[in-house]
Amino acid sequence: MFIDPHIHMYSRTTDDYEKMILSGIKTVIEPSFWLGQARTSSQTLIDYWDYLINFERTRAKEFGMNHYCAISVNPKEANNSQLASESLNVMSDYLSKEGIVAVGEIGFDMITKEEEKVFTQQLMMAEELKMPVIIHTPHLNKVEGTKKTLDIIKNCNATESRIIMDHNTEETIELSLSYDVMAGITVYPHTKVSPIRAVNMLKKYGTDKILINSSADWGISDPLSVPKTAIQMEKDGFSKTEIDKLLFHNPNNFFKQSKNYIPL
Repeated sequence: MFIDPHIHMYSRTTDDYEKMILSGIKTVIEPSFWLGQARTSSQTLIDYWDYLINFERTRAKEFGMNHYCAISVNPKEANNSQLASESLNVMSDYLSKEGIVAVGEIGFDMITKEEEKVFTQQLMMAEELKMPVIIHTPHLNKVEGTKKTLDIIKNCNATESRIIMDHNTEETIELSLSYDVMAGITVYPHTKVSPIRAVNMLKKYGTDKILINSSADWGISDPLSVPKTAIQMEKDGFSKTEIDKLLFHNPNNFFKQSKNYIPL
């Protein structure tokens, strides 16, 4: 049994749910993400949150899948000051709703002052509510962005054990693991990290404080990345206990920190 702790089912078909449940994925966590183009107002973001909480959760249940979500003003959207401000004004009311287990994705995209301001506000909101946080490390200037993110976490005295630093690569994994955060590795078919690269990192750093996710969206991505990583781990000599720990127990134990998460 697997958990995918970061996937965007909003952009996937119902066939994907069927394939995922047949492959052993029982639970998914869906963070808020960019629409693919600029949103026209804060209300479109709020409508999207409602979609995740209601329709997507119901759609998942039809296939026997447990669906949880995280909501946020995404790093790309943080640069629209009006949208960000209006959305943050109502966001705290949403965070208590059923099925919401974290604040996320938050963090950096282009590493701007606006992004830093909105990131810090949401990080402190999560800290006040004692909620887990899913952090997006930038695709460009990843090392710089990761260092800056970790500095902000430290300066805000945010509870590191409730934080996922996601989208790590070979450049950043050791840095993330030097803190008490969970280090997420995103497995993609062509970009980010392949199953082989992910398993090579596991050989070097072990399975403590690490999560594997697909982050599957409307790009070239694979909603079966988690079970495919399990297959690669088995090929490379990892035990069933190690595979279960990484791909089930680690995410299950992390999200137990949310009062809205029902552990398996």
